[in-house]
Amino acid sequence: MNPTPIIFAQQHPVPRLGWLPRLLALLLALGSLTVLIIGARLSPDPAGTGTHTQLGLAPCGLMKNAGLPCMTCGMTTSYALMLEGRPLASFINQPMGAVLCFATALMFWAGAYAALTGLPGMPWLNRYPTTRQVVVIIVLLILAWGYKIAVVVSR
Repeated sequence: MNPTPIIFAQQHPVPRLGWLPRLLALLLALGSLTVLIIGARLSPDPAGTGTHTQLGLAPCGLMKNAGLPCMTCGMTTSYALMLEGRPLASFINQPMGAVLCFATALMFWAGAYAALTGLPGMPWLNRYPTTRQVVVIIVLLILAWGYKIAVVVSR
């Protein structure tokens, strides 16, 4: 009989989550699902910004007063495009919005998995320092904002 390959052999038992982490995972899943459902019900604004006004929010003040997009301009539109099944259009509209929509879907599945099984939903997140994660997100956000400014200015 051949031994189980190392890659498939469990090296140490994975401790089950207690009731509080499972409850928090369920809340994460439900919150993420809520955002995804709301985004799926929106119609993407053809201009690439302004979809958020369908939620009763005011138009972007920076765009209105200075003609430049704010850091989050186009993100709601990108969510709506991604959830319509148009990932390329979503990424072209606002790259960080597309990334965050994907991350929201990932949080839904990880939260649901952890809540239902009691196993950690994304143990790989612990492999990277939190500071590095935050820095990467901020850099990506700034790059996406620069991209959106370039798109708006070029029109």
